[in-house]
Amino acid sequence: MRHGWQRLRSILVFAVALTAAACSRAPQEPAKPDSGVRVWPQPAPSETAPSPPLVAAARAQIGVTRYYDPAYVQLAYPGGDVANDRGVCTDVVIRALRTQGLDLQQAVHEDMRANFASYPTIWRASATDRNIDHRRVPNLRRWFERQRWTQPVSDSAADYRPGDLVTWELRSGVPHIGIVSDRKSWDRQRPLMLHNIARGTQEDDVLFDYPITGHYRPVLRSGEATAAR
Repeated sequence: MRHGWQRLRSILVFAVALTAAACSRAPQEPAKPDSGVRVWPQPAPSETAPSPPLVAAARAQIGVTRYYDPAYVQLAYPGGDVANDRGVCTDVVIRALRTQGLDLQQAVHEDMRANFASYPTIWRASATDRNIDHRRVPNLRRWFERQRWTQPVSDSAADYRPGDLVTWELRSGVPHIGIVSDRKSWDRQRPLMLHNIARGTQEDDVLFDYPITGHYRPVLRSGEATAAR
């Protein structure tokens, strides 16, 4: 009987220890909303056709930018950025274009300062804010339009080239942006998109998952890009 009680006690102690271990995990990042994004196995990079520079720059963010974090942050200027392990959808585009010599923070700020009335007023701002203006999709859309980057919005995947920029309106009404990849969906019917919707920078099959609100093709000619410093 004594041995039986000791055995039962040992079992209870072990069970309590397991419960304690399960409840003492290391602190985690705040939970992210389920985006509903369909993630397909990623194909291996082509050994014969290197990716366009803008696409390669966006893909290089995968595994580096791991969190979606919309917090307002005071940024350096020009070339200011949040911590590279986090950001929002616009940061994927901002970081990729900086590798090509275009600093959207400076370009958008300077254009807004000179043409403030041409930009959206949905935030009721009375002046420019170089910490956040370039990180807002509606402002980027207006700047792209003013650069004559606009392309037709189409329901044909063939009309979207690698390196193009696409904007959407998510089901929640929130605007979103991504870069067209040179890789295809599992059925080869659609280009994948490089974006950050809730899980950091990813490459997903989402081109036609949401209503497309804009389609843009960057033109980065010498002398037009504002070099990041």
